[in-house]
Amino acid sequence: MKKIDLYALEEKWRASFVARREVYRFSGGIVTPRHLANEDSRGTGPDGKITVNGRVAYPTASLVAWLEARLKSSEPVE
Repeated sequence: MKKIDLYALEEKWRASFVARREVYRFSGGIVTPRHLANEDSRGTGPDGKITVNGRVAYPTASLVAWLEARLKSSEPVE
């Protein structure tokens, strides 16, 4: 079984931040903007959130680390 490498997402993304509205595309459909908004309201969202003109974004590395911490695989990882 191939190991899941979420850090490859960071390498493919061309910016150092991911807008909340783009998180669905960034994660390949795993996480929705609404889910991240809910996590932020609970204080459990990714670290380093910024807001510019009412739009929320996350440092790419922080978002990937947040996803990695929540990764649960039903398959054994080699």
